[in-house]
Amino acid sequence: MSRVRLYRIETCPYCDRAEALLKRRGVAERLDIIRIDDSRKGFAEMARLTGQRTVPQIFVGDRHVGGFDDLVELDMDGELDDLLETVRNP
Repeated sequence: MSRVRLYRIETCPYCDRAEALLKRRGVAERLDIIRIDDSRKGFAEMARLTGQRTVPQIFVGDRHVGGFDDLVELDMDGELDDLLETVRNP
């Protein structure tokens, strides 16, 4: 089953905004939030998968979307809903 993964830390306004946007787009029940400030393993996994050390980092299924700006760009271009459809209706 396809899911959305959000790597984040607690005190990150961009993480909060990314999470809120994804929930507004109807994927709250399929959203896995990985707190990397609580987990060295989570941070190491995120860094290995993305090559990035900043948050948020977002995956839709196996596709790495990027960070908050990338997510918003997809949304503004009208591509986010199509991408999330694979998560809403696996």
